[in-house]
Amino acid sequence: MANKVPEVTVYFWTIKVLTTGMGETASDWLAHLLGPVPAVALGGLALVASLAVQFAVRRYVAWVYWTAVVMVSVFGTMAADVLHVGIGVPYAVSTPLFLTALAAVFALWYAVERTLSIHSIHTRCREAFYWAAVLATFALGTAAGDLTATAGFGYRGSVLFFAALICVPAAAHRFLGLNAVAAFWTAYVITRPLGASLADWMALGHTRGGLGLGLAPVTLAWTAAIVCFVGYLAVSRRDAPSGEAV
Repeated sequence: MANKVPEVTVYFWTIKVLTTGMGETASDWLAHLLGPVPAVALGGLALVASLAVQFAVRRYVAWVYWTAVVMVSVFGTMAADVLHVGIGVPYAVSTPLFLTALAAVFALWYAVERTLSIHSIHTRCREAFYWAAVLATFALGTAAGDLTATAGFGYRGSVLFFAALICVPAAAHRFLGLNAVAAFWTAYVITRPLGASLADWMALGHTRGGLGLGLAPVTLAWTAAIVCFVGYLAVSRRDAPSGEAV
């Protein structure tokens, strides 16, 4: 089985941020439109279906991979929101809880495979660990973004905070010798609250510190952007794993 994760390029990070924002607003939009329980059920079914297709293919396929990421984003947001809104767990508690869950996934992954690199996701076991880590990062990022937004930063402040924070692992890797795998996963986690805070700031009303563009318009606009980027990559294969580019 070929490596099933795309090369990490500017396209990767752009689409990743777009999926985080789209997942944030889509989750809230569906909850308002359908009700929380039907929205969570629909999100869960869509997540299972998208991951089933992703596991079924034998190589990286742009549409299949990024559809799975989008559904992880939507359901990861729902998971964090259920803990806070449905059960009443404060973000200050759920954030370290999801961080612990992510650390446990990484620890078990490394104990079994001796690597956390995304450049060798070519066995079922590694693929399962990869998607478990991705789901945990989305839930963690959602809780962390909501924590800063409600702790005095506001949504615009959170955007600026996480935009600055995401530069830290890049700088540490380039100038301080931080391991590439550690730098990647650190940045991967931070993209979630960055994109989610940006989408919330655009969508939510002025009384909540946002621009008031609305959940539906922001969701649809970010979805259109994702479709355009993924469509380009599906045709050009600019992000094909090493050895597969044409």
